[in-house]
Amino acid sequence: MTSGPRGEEGAGGRRVVVVGATGNVGTSVVRALSEDPRVGSVLGIARRTPDWHPARTTWASVDMSEGADDLTGHFRGANAVIHLAWLFQPTHDPVTTWRTNVLGSIRVFEAVVAAGVPALVHASSVGAYSPGPKDRAVDESWPTHGWPGAAYCREKAYLERYLDGFERENPQVRVVRMRPGFIFKEESATEQRRLFAGPLLPGRLGRPGHVPVVPDIPGLRFQALHTDDAADGYVAAVFRPVHGAFNLAAEPPVDAGVLAAVLGARVVRLPRIAARVTVAGAWHLHLVPASPHLFDAVVRLPIMDTTRARKELDWRPRYTAAEAITEFLNGLRQGAGMATPPLAPRLPSGRVREAATGVGLRP
Repeated sequence: MTSGPRGEEGAGGRRVVVVGATGNVGTSVVRALSEDPRVGSVLGIARRTPDWHPARTTWASVDMSEGADDLTGHFRGANAVIHLAWLFQPTHDPVTTWRTNVLGSIRVFEAVVAAGVPALVHASSVGAYSPGPKDRAVDESWPTHGWPGAAYCREKAYLERYLDGFERENPQVRVVRMRPGFIFKEESATEQRRLFAGPLLPGRLGRPGHVPVVPDIPGLRFQALHTDDAADGYVAAVFRPVHGAFNLAAEPPVDAGVLAAVLGARVVRLPRIAARVTVAGAWHLHLVPASPHLFDAVVRLPIMDTTRARKELDWRPRYTAAEAITEFLNGLRQGAGMATPPLAPRLPSGRVREAATGVGLRP
């Protein structure tokens, strides 16, 4: 990430608050900010504070659920708030995720106004987009109505609509919406295995040659990027006088061929209905936490055009999508993590505790 290119706002001493600072994206954003000479201080907000101490960074413990601690005091004096907090589980209890993700996000937006913060950078997602093409890329004007069956997409799309009104009512706040593809890094592998695959997935499957075949499912073509590249986009949005939505993704789009090359496997055609029935059965039996509704969304997500981010943020991913996935698989094999509660490489009681949550029934 280049420091101080033409078109950026003034330099030095910025105070940035990161909400949801201890997860996959939050840790990379905090690290990037803490190493940036234009940043004077970083306040990381999370439900549980970590045993991790990057430079110029302090921590505050805040529960994002409805009616929780006041955020306004934490935001006062900040030049920007980056909002990343998100609860992926429990997929069997969408009311719980709605309270944290939607109502909690609205509390963040309202606190930004109350504290007089001039810039809000919000983590939207490719999941906010309506179904779209896989054979061509769409820009940020593509509709953001999500896929109605998946709670994740409904919540991301609802917040897009909320921000439409928020921007009209609060023109003094510069609002940026980042819409990344699927985000991976080595340190997030164990957390992502817990969130989406559950306790039954063996780590050795990350080794090349241990997965003999990759299913070629119609529509299963998506975009990915390395978490550190996503963080560069968020940091650029803090300093450049931009607003609106930005797609973030690396090349190439990921399909069965790309996955097979990474895993050293061969491709086998599988009908979409067969894959969907398998995922649905595993989810209903509480064998995996990822829901079939999310599968329905993924096979319908559009391919995104990233031209705007490259031009207005001067953003260039350092890793290919295949490299990001390879790093994730290495982390999965090694049981990688970080010294933050979400990225902890091992929970007390290990996978037994994961199973005890009902695998998608409780957070």
